[in-house]
Amino acid sequence: MSRVEESIEVDVPVRAVYDQWATFEDFPKFMEGVAEVRQLDDRHAHWRTKIAGLTREFETEIVERVPEERVAWRTTGESVKHTGTVDFEPLGEARTRVTMTMVFQPTGLAEKAADKLGVLGVQVRGDLRRFKRFVEDRAAGPADRP
Repeated sequence: MSRVEESIEVDVPVRAVYDQWATFEDFPKFMEGVAEVRQLDDRHAHWRTKIAGLTREFETEIVERVPEERVAWRTTGESVKHTGTVDFEPLGEARTRVTMTMVFQPTGLAEKAADKLGVLGVQVRGDLRRFKRFVEDRAAGPADRP
């Protein structure tokens, strides 16, 4: 098992940051390699990813949801094995720290090699940077965008 933890500070109030993160269908707009996320019910989502030409589909289950504090999930089934949490920490009225932690089991030669090279950490950092821009742009509204 491998573990990755990354944080970023976002210039948006915690409620808006949490609400945006909880809109799983928007993940393809800022997560590299995520082609689609469909919310199946309050606790389950279906994912389709495409990374390095490899398409995978799997489901996740939300195992903990504390509004404005935390979302935790795990994959279900056998094809992809990972768990994760995203914690939201208010840093004042209009700033939030977002911390993502993932624990995963690489399978196959390519995933094991990518794990040794730290590829997931790089991807998570990039996803958090893109999320920061995405949520800050949405909070600014159309009139404030360049």
